[in-house]
Amino acid sequence: MAQVDVPLVRSQFGQTSRADHWWVQPVVVFLGLSTFIVYSTWAALQGQHFRFGPYLSPFYSPELIGDPLHAWFGAKPDWMPAWVTAAVLVLWAPGGFRVTCYYYRGAYYKAFWADPPSCTVGEPRKKYLGERSFPLILQNIHRYFLYLALVFLIFLAHDV
Repeated sequence: MAQVDVPLVRSQFGQTSRADHWWVQPVVVFLGLSTFIVYSTWAALQGQHFRFGPYLSPFYSPELIGDPLHAWFGAKPDWMPAWVTAAVLVLWAPGGFRVTCYYYRGAYYKAFWADPPSCTVGEPRKKYLGERSFPLILQNIHRYFLYLALVFLIFLAHDV
């Protein structure tokens, strides 16, 4: 059987022999995630228009503070900063899970950090250190955020 020797040569950032448009997917993911981050931040911080009749936005479920008739703890206390809304009190748990789960890591590593930009495309870094050092070691807390996010799924199921 014939044998072909293929040397492994480190290529420069973005360098590839791929003929396809490999950069389209990371750009679309970057634009989509960026749009969602901007929208969700606005929706969480504005603290209004999250209820329509009997329907409650998932960002605000369960409604911990806000409307004295529906919120678990009543109206928002006067001492609480304006940026603390019911959504801010809720979104940290499912948001923490999404940011640290494997699927999203694969998407935003490529889209935001170009690490790797795509398969068989040169990377911006010299060597791979893994998730053993700060700040990437924090990614390992995803299992704890999963447990917290599952609690919020119970509330969302109840709302449905």
